Amino acid sequence: MKRILNILLIALFGIQVACATSDNSRDVAEATALAGRLSGRLAEKVTFEKIAAEKGNDVFTLRNEGNRVIIGGNNANSMAVGLNRYLKKYCNVTVSWYSDIAVELPVELPQVKDERVTSRLGQRFFLNYCTYGYTMTYWGWREWERFIDWMALNGINLPLNITGQEAVWQKVWMRLGMTADETRNYFTGPSYLPWHRMANIDHWCGPLPQEWLDGQVELQQKILARERALNMRPVLPAFAGHVPGRIKELFPQADIKQLSPWQEFPKECLTYFLNSEDPMFAKIQRMFIEEQTALFGTDHIYGFDPFNEVDPPVWEPKYISRVTKHMYQSLAKVDKKAEWLLMAWFFFYNKNWTGELVEAMMKAVPKGRLTLLDYHCDNTEVWRMRNKFHGQNYLWCYLGDFGGNTVLQGNPKASSARFETALKEGGSNLRGIGSTLEGLDVQQMGFECMFERAWNLAEDNQTIVNSIADRHAGKANDDVRKAWEILYNDIYIYPGGNRGEMMNWEPTLDKVDWRSKMDVDYDKLLKAWKLLLKPGDLSRDAMKIDVIVVGRQLLDHKFTAEKEAFDKAFHNKDLAKMAAHATTMREILADVDKLCSTHEYCTMDKWVALARNLGKAPEVKDFYQMNATKIITTWGGNINDYANRSISGLISTYYAKRWELYFGEAFAAVKAGRQFDKDGHHKRQQALDESYRYEPQGKDSTDTYDLLTLARLICKKHF
Repeated sequence: MKRILNILLIALFGIQVACATSDNSRDVAEATALAGRLSGRLAEKVTFEKIAAEKGNDVFTLRNEGNRVIIGGNNANSMAVGLNRYLKKYCNVTVSWYSDIAVELPVELPQVKDERVTSRLGQRFFLNYCTYGYTMTYWGWREWERFIDWMALNGINLPLNITGQEAVWQKVWMRLGMTADETRNYFTGPSYLPWHRMANIDHWCGPLPQEWLDGQVELQQKILARERALNMRPVLPAFAGHVPGRIKELFPQADIKQLSPWQEFPKECLTYFLNSEDPMFAKIQRMFIEEQTALFGTDHIYGFDPFNEVDPPVWEPKYISRVTKHMYQSLAKVDKKAEWLLMAWFFFYNKNWTGELVEAMMKAVPKGRLTLLDYHCDNTEVWRMRNKFHGQNYLWCYLGDFGGNTVLQGNPKASSARFETALKEGGSNLRGIGSTLEGLDVQQMGFECMFERAWNLAEDNQTIVNSIADRHAGKANDDVRKAWEILYNDIYIYPGGNRGEMMNWEPTLDKVDWRSKMDVDYDKLLKAWKLLLKPGDLSRDAMKIDVIVVGRQLLDHKFTAEKEAFDKAFHNKDLAKMAAHATTMREILADVDKLCSTHEYCTMDKWVALARNLGKAPEVKDFYQMNATKIITTWGGNINDYANRSISGLISTYYAKRWELYFGEAFAAVKAGRQFDKDGHHKRQQALDESYRYEPQGKDSTDTYDLLTLARLICKKHF
């Protein structure tokens, strides 16, 4: 009898759960699940509800109901933004975009003040082709799941999603007569796929393993399902004309031309372009879209970018117009709802794109079917130079970071002001905001600040500064607030650009690489660092990051001064002073390495582990590690060091070895009474770089450092 009663109770409970679930919209369920992934404790406090959009705009609300916080939104994405508002403003919490970083909630979850906030712009774009090479190449579902949640929390609803496309292309090229091995050799290695996708290079660091192709399909399906559930509209790729050289051999009658060299890569890496006027173009477009849709579905918006950092076959307006028109038409014939998302980066990058050529391209696509990403507005607003893109829709984008470089770059204060001006002057075809960062690094602040601009929050700079400081510290702290006043107003003032610490560039006599020169007030930066160290509490992940990134920037500044002093001593043939400066430079390199070792996302071990863990067979693990190592060191072509970064392990095993080679050449030259052998040193430097193989450093109990103690010791030692 008792067993029957239990069965009845279970059945009754199941009916109640089913009824409750049926009463809740899918949006509520998705927002609730997101909160649960961040912390099970949020379920104790937060309830979501569906509300109507406000005059077509996204909206979220916050209010109290008894002891619970009720977060409303017109969809799951808006509810997520409301949840982030609660976490940031009331709980003093920053949610990391990295899956390993726990959400650090206060002991008691607070109540809220009533808020109703609407969106200012409907489209909020995120990512860059390059991010898939400089950061996300070796991510699995665990990393992607947190990152998608982070995007939802920040209101992103138009993510670039290009994972898994090589599996689609393999199907297409094999249908056209290529073998599986030929397709895999056509692709680059995993780290270099963004530049293959943008038609810059073929083959480099390949061939692509079949296990990569197969595994990325499953991953992409999970990514897309979650993004769509959170009301995002993923941007998938389409065919822009890039074909394998083998296709030219199989179809000699096709109008296929080799594109211009890119960044001095060898001839075998040059890419081929099929004229969109050729009947084969539309055929390949149809094959690709149909194969892709079968695997991944579609949201009818496609990102493809012909001539990105490569020259078109002909610089002539009529040609550009025809090619562009046929590209769009080939897509529209397959998908009548198709929209084209085009990055305007190449209008900024290549000065050959005159106003006449840009106009020809813009007017070749029906209005409303083309959206431009004004890629680098934190530096240059192309919409101002190109007649607001002649009425085509565009998104104002903040780039913020190149190559995953670890310097203090990004200018959210100035960019926010520039964006406000764009809203007034940019025309009705300004439809949204975006960020096109090349790499994530560890500092999220600038990107989060910019996405807040998409909402009617109306907060002044002081409020923004205090909010950042309080979230990083976990509570209001005068010292941290003062530190962030300096950082926000005086340090984070550079637009994103290819920069890196001096210690990371190839050592050259009498040269301080301009990309390492940050024209900021280093006395103020030192003051900010000391203020961050003053409270004595680095339990919060965001505070740890602040201490690391500020500290390593300061140490690199001193390293640069020591390098200049070393070179001066060299010219004076003063071996004693040379030895003293070399010793200090070695100490700085070691101290930066130790400082970065206190956070796993500031270590080479983490970078390599992600790559190796994605592989199954040992030889594939080694191949992934080679790709992951090469792209942040020698890269290829003429862009050595482009993605340099100050991370523990890479400093001690790569950059420090370079400097030892430099010291050795300088000391040998003085002792022998000869000139510094620049050419010989450069060749030996290149040989050293190419021979580099990283071995994980690991840690034992004697290598672990308390960050606060370590940072204070380093500060006292050097400053």
